[in-house]
Amino acid sequence: MDHQQPLVTGNKLQRIVAYFKIAVKGEEKNFTSGSINKAIFMLSVPMILEMVMESLFAVVDVFFVSRLGENAVATVGLTESVLTLIYAVAIGISMAATAMIARRVGEKKEKEASEAAGQSLVLAISISVLISLAGIYFAADILRLMGGSEELIAQGQGFTRLMLGSNLTIMLLFLNNAIFRGAGDASIAMRSLWIANGINLLLDPLFIFGWGPVPAFGVTGAAMATTIGRGCGVIYQFVILFSGRSIIKINWEDIQLRLSVIWQILKISFGGMGQFLISSASWVFLTRIISEFGSDALAGYTVAIRVIIFTILPSLGLANAAATLVGQNLGAGQPARAEKSVWRAAFFNMLFLTAVSIVLFILSENIILIFSQKQEVVTYGKQCLRYICVGYVFAAYGMVISQSFNGAGDTRTPTFINFFSEWVLQIPLAYMLAIYLDLGPAGVFIAIAISLSVLAIISIFLFRRGKWKLVKI
Repeated sequence: MDHQQPLVTGNKLQRIVAYFKIAVKGEEKNFTSGSINKAIFMLSVPMILEMVMESLFAVVDVFFVSRLGENAVATVGLTESVLTLIYAVAIGISMAATAMIARRVGEKKEKEASEAAGQSLVLAISISVLISLAGIYFAADILRLMGGSEELIAQGQGFTRLMLGSNLTIMLLFLNNAIFRGAGDASIAMRSLWIANGINLLLDPLFIFGWGPVPAFGVTGAAMATTIGRGCGVIYQFVILFSGRSIIKINWEDIQLRLSVIWQILKISFGGMGQFLISSASWVFLTRIISEFGSDALAGYTVAIRVIIFTILPSLGLANAAATLVGQNLGAGQPARAEKSVWRAAFFNMLFLTAVSIVLFILSENIILIFSQKQEVVTYGKQCLRYICVGYVFAAYGMVISQSFNGAGDTRTPTFINFFSEWVLQIPLAYMLAIYLDLGPAGVFIAIAISLSVLAIISIFLFRRGKWKLVKI
């Protein structure tokens, strides 16, 4: 736990390279003392690389699926909108796991941290089984409810059924990586995503288009590749968790039902689930509004959102690093260091997203053309990228601060912020601009940019009040 790295000497570039290697290998374990910039770097490098791998799932799938036509892309978009509800549950439990484990690790209570990890797994698996049964049975109805045409449903229900039915791999991949991040073992989380995404990348074209004795499964093949890839990543995670090669070592006694621990996890995760269910349901409603303007608009929106996910998920790596630093430093009795870590991480994130927004704004049309050559799809996709980029600078602070509340175990505050900015503001504004004022899909994109900005402003105001420092978990 208190392993210290030897002093790294040399010029600045050599030190950065040396620290990068240490971060990727996961050799640094002490984040409650020393340089805050170094701590952010050591945690955020593997977390950013992890998020890049996660974002590649979305980009790779839509790249290959786009070769099958607009209906296939729209199927992925509609299904992903529903899957975000599952992501919300997974992320909610993951937030609780990260907060509890980081706090226990900061307090030097590794056994209690392992117990929290084991009970989080029990909870996640139980919920996942119920979701799988509903997804398998109601796949076609879900696509129909989301506004999909009968032709789209006939082509895409296999994809939807498999993605929802195999949601356990999604749930466990999120949760296990949250466990590693809370413990400060971010490099293990990174490697599990490398494995999962590498396998998905290899299997996607094979299962979608077929090759030799392997038949072409079309859009359903993308779900097959993703599920197998994520499944392999989960197997790797379990080998680490149960073998004792991490700070967290789960034993048989840690996965025996303990209602008191599960209730403690649930109390924290309810807020996490709430905020992401609010956000996810908001995206579902936005997708439903977009679907009113046809498959081209929906396809353009789907491609643009995948690109946005690709650029934002690395920022979530910085946000997750801040959450871990908050949890561990509060556990170590250093709230001032926790707060300083958040402001530093948010500033670095702002610099990164500002650069990204400039690139996306300038190259928006060229980026969308990689995925579709249909002019209508390109027009909508370019419009979506450019409008949402305007809110990126504000989003940088909002992302980091929201995760920092969660890292402290205060999941109620970001739940309130998300509800106001997305349900009270974003959805009504999107409907009014797109439908009532007849701006079309552009109205939805404008509403998203405004919502991101408002969320960040409120987050900064509430974070500065400091009540999150007093949360006990």
